[in-house]
Amino acid sequence: MRIRSAGLGRRDFLRRSCAVPSTLLLMAFGHANAGRANEISATPACTDGHEPTRPQTAGPFFLPHSPQRASLLEPGIDGTRIVLSGRVWTSMCRAVPGALLDFWQADNAGEYDVDGFRLRGHQFADSEGRYRLETIVPGAYPGRTRHFHVTVQPPNGAMLVTQLYFPGEQRNARDSLFDRRLLMTVDDNGARKAAHFDFVLASS
Repeated sequence: MRIRSAGLGRRDFLRRSCAVPSTLLLMAFGHANAGRANEISATPACTDGHEPTRPQTAGPFFLPHSPQRASLLEPGIDGTRIVLSGRVWTSMCRAVPGALLDFWQADNAGEYDVDGFRLRGHQFADSEGRYRLETIVPGAYPGRTRHFHVTVQPPNGAMLVTQLYFPGEQRNARDSLFDRRLLMTVDDNGARKAAHFDFVLASS
């Protein structure tokens, strides 16, 4: 796996990334703001009692304090553009306005930026629980299929840490972390891809 980490020693990198416990993920934001045949459509229409979105590991490349932005596109970032959108619900089918969503991903070459915040950013769901992210399709790297990382946190609530996957990827069947319940719905028509995923948070 390749990591963009110029000038960052191994000890410092592990301290900044792998050693971040899940309890500190919540504090970092401070409330301030298998195969293709087995794949299924992601996030059906919300109904009462809908199963909460499955959690997954944050992996070693999370960095706190990402910038607030709804587009991760910037000069020098190559790759296929994609817009990911959806809503944040409770399991009782209530929208979660103001939910905090933090995204991070590999670039087109399968590399993570751990020196800065390229392809990292957070945003807040609107009054109807909707979010929208402009980015690129992440590259794959050895041992993993393509995926987005994301945390979702309702105001004053517990944080969900999970990953989102692309349908039709050959690597899905070989990725030990892949979960078909976390598949996005992806539309390849048009000038850029459009993906959809609705997060369902456990009701308190």
